[in-house]
Amino acid sequence: MELNQVTLPVKNMDDAVSFYLTLGFTQIVDTQHYARFSCPEGNSTFSLSLESDDFENNSIIYFEHENLDELYQRLCQKGIQFEQQPTEQRYLWKEAILRDPSGNKIKLYWAGENRLNPPWKIEKRA
Repeated sequence: MELNQVTLPVKNMDDAVSFYLTLGFTQIVDTQHYARFSCPEGNSTFSLSLESDDFENNSIIYFEHENLDELYQRLCQKGIQFEQQPTEQRYLWKEAILRDPSGNKIKLYWAGENRLNPPWKIEKRA
């Protein structure tokens, strides 16, 4: 299996689309209620779905970037606000935290080899 995409709920499609374009994604679908983006590298995509009701999304979406500090500086210069600057984590990832205009939590990170092969990796299958 391969993950196709993740869809995030948004309160205002125009604000959300503008935000993700500023982060550097390419919009590939554009409707009033749905937008889809491709990532700058690889084949990953994600989408946005306009929600009419209030919602609380406790999910976190992770976007990996090898030059995290450089990306962080570039986005700060574009006016993107962060809750946490790039910080080394105990689980061997470096992460910066921000939220989109609808409050969805985003972590920009770099984990290198530790993303798929941390020192505590196991291989367990059903």
